[in-house]
Amino acid sequence: MPQHTRPARLICPNCDGFASAAIATGMRLTDGSRATVPVNCPACHGTGTTAAPARRTLTTTRR
Repeated sequence: MPQHTRPARLICPNCDGFASAAIATGMRLTDGSRATVPVNCPACHGTGTTAAPARRTLTTTRR
């Protein structure tokens, strides 16, 4: 019996799949480490994937 496969997820074109990043603020914490701010991609909300495009339906016109 063939195995069912899930459809491939589409990578977000805005972040290329790297949906979350830690941005350094330039300040240091008391232990000497850098203070960072986590930031998510605004297009995919940190998932790295997008929804599949909607299928186009063909319409026929009657003449």
